[in-house]
Amino acid sequence: MEAGGGGGGSGGAEEEQVMSEVHLGCPPGFSGLYVSHFTFSSRPSGSSGDEDGDTSRESSSCASGAVAVDEDGDLVLDRRRRKKDLRSDDNVLTIQHGVTSSLKSVGLQVWKAALLLTDFVLHKSFTTSEFDGVTAIEIGAGTGMVGLVQARVAKRVFITDRGADILDNCLANVHLNSSTLKFDEANVCVRELDWKTSWPPPVGTYDPSDPSSRYIWSASEIEEAEKATVLFAADVIYSDDLTDLFFDTVKKLMSSGAKKVLYLALEKRYNFSLDELDVVANGYAHFQSFLTVQDECGHLHNTSKPGFIGKQMDLTEIPQYVREYDRVKDLEIWKITYHPDQKQQ
Repeated sequence: MEAGGGGGGSGGAEEEQVMSEVHLGCPPGFSGLYVSHFTFSSRPSGSSGDEDGDTSRESSSCASGAVAVDEDGDLVLDRRRRKKDLRSDDNVLTIQHGVTSSLKSVGLQVWKAALLLTDFVLHKSFTTSEFDGVTAIEIGAGTGMVGLVQARVAKRVFITDRGADILDNCLANVHLNSSTLKFDEANVCVRELDWKTSWPPPVGTYDPSDPSSRYIWSASEIEEAEKATVLFAADVIYSDDLTDLFFDTVKKLMSSGAKKVLYLALEKRYNFSLDELDVVANGYAHFQSFLTVQDECGHLHNTSKPGFIGKQMDLTEIPQYVREYDRVKDLEIWKITYHPDQKQQ
């Protein structure tokens, strides 16, 4: 999730704080970075192979040290939870994140759309070879969760966002997961991609005296990224201004190098609009204005201009592998391609 304001760091003394529903079981008022454990296996959650037929899921996975909090806010010993709930084929995705954040640092949190897109990547890796050996880019990566699971099978993954605090946290999550998810850290590249400067990003060299320079792109990395065939983005649709910048960046990236497919996950969030005098999903209509929508029969709708073609994916065909979230009806995944020269009737 791209930061909504300036780079990392604190602005005003009393900045508004927001919290993802994924973190509702975390200790209230906790400040700083927290570590959560998300479990998945090659068998979807609730499948007939689950031990004792247990299909329950925790609504929160927050854990710090050897303790965790259950959905009722009660303290749970982590060792007891592992013994009771983990199966022999379980994998654990360890994510460092903020429990709350300012609006401009929302990328420090875990959001449901990222968990949904993680399920999609896991499903592809468990059932097909489509993502094996590819070069992939996660755009507005936030905690980097999607890129981390893709790294299990990819040739190269670029995890991108903006702001030193968010990028430092992405890099920490790479270190936390490389051994358990069995990927080579050298094949995962955390880089800054500011949508305001679009694509390609500035080129530079690493300066050991400037820690933030470790996220600067080299010319060879930009060339390699343009050969990517798969793009991922989760929970980047919530501000019309950022949506404009996002699609401008994606258009330039998808126009360069290899043919690319973007998988974008979002959650529609509803608020009362004084302009519409109704409850509306902020930013959703603006998001769809960029797309020629393809229906289940392959027919194209909505626009006569060339550009992005989007198809909403059927989530009933994507099992839930990650247990620690609830799939709500307002979650969506879109498969988006770019056709700069194709005009629709």
